[in-house]
Amino acid sequence: MKKILAIAAIGALTLQGAQAQTTQRLTANKASEYALIYSLPKTALDITVEAELTELEPGEFYNYANRHLGIADAIRRPDRKATVRSVVISTHGEPDADERWQVQFKSGTAPFITLDERGVPVGVNTDDIAAESAVALPVAREAAPTPLETEAARQAVTQDMTRSSSVSKRAELAAQRIFELREMRSDLLSGQSDNTPPDGKAMQLVLDNIAAQEAALTAMFAGTEKTSTVVRTISFVPDSADVDRMVLARISPVDGIVTPDDLGGAPLTLSMRVSSAASLPLTDKGEPKRFPKGGFAYNIPGEAIVEISYDGETVATATVQLAQLGVTFGIDPGVFTDKKAPSMLKLDPATGAIRLLAPVERP
Repeated sequence: MKKILAIAAIGALTLQGAQAQTTQRLTANKASEYALIYSLPKTALDITVEAELTELEPGEFYNYANRHLGIADAIRRPDRKATVRSVVISTHGEPDADERWQVQFKSGTAPFITLDERGVPVGVNTDDIAAESAVALPVAREAAPTPLETEAARQAVTQDMTRSSSVSKRAELAAQRIFELREMRSDLLSGQSDNTPPDGKAMQLVLDNIAAQEAALTAMFAGTEKTSTVVRTISFVPDSADVDRMVLARISPVDGIVTPDDLGGAPLTLSMRVSSAASLPLTDKGEPKRFPKGGFAYNIPGEAIVEISYDGETVATATVQLAQLGVTFGIDPGVFTDKKAPSMLKLDPATGAIRLLAPVERP
């Protein structure tokens, strides 16, 4: 096999809707002179970030929270906070324009290369390419309504509270109503209420409404907290072996996950260092093997440790295989065209490494 700098339309291209994933088939034939051209992958890092945004709002009666309800830590001013809730590190392969190769097969045969939806080779002489195991990723979550944004909040406000123009008086009335609701719940549970619901389901509805009204009135003193999450995946193709605290994104209390140049957020950084270098296979004499003539190229990836940090702390770490840190070797193309026992090959789409080299299964 030889590495090439330009690519032409060589071989028959067939699109296939496989059960596992959409693939393309490049088949060697007479028109292509039994040669096929493809690109090995470079490995991209996918950093999926889940940021949690919190919005704090003081209640109308925060100045009276400790006096009437004994709440010493009531929210006293509006505030917004942001933090990183989770980070998932995964990889995928992209065709590398600098790694185009041509494999030369034996005349009169019809071997084929299977490409994935990105154009990365995933197999030779097989379409049985299982989809990558789905990585569990976080899902963005909208903020739930606060106790003050419910129907029960409107029910909790009494006419006396509405009529009063004094904040101090309204706070006193709200506190009295909280104690009344607590007494009502106690009477219902102890069986001392004059208006006991007829059955358990009705009882639960009444208790839930009392709890919701109490929560709304309490929020007028303690304040409210709304929490939501945002999720974004940032893809990065490393072009060097070592990366030191590169800013991937920033986390803003107002806008969530923003670009690295938006100084309204704290930086989320990526560091990477090589943990295992790749090398060519050796002969029995301990010398590097030579690339087979006209062979099918594949990658032997290296390994790196990826570390994601936020606010001075490491929030995620993973050991990943990267094609860019490895070496390229080849398989004798004759194994794919052997008339008695042709072989098939499965490759890792993220790295171009061999997953399986085995005889073709006969029907």
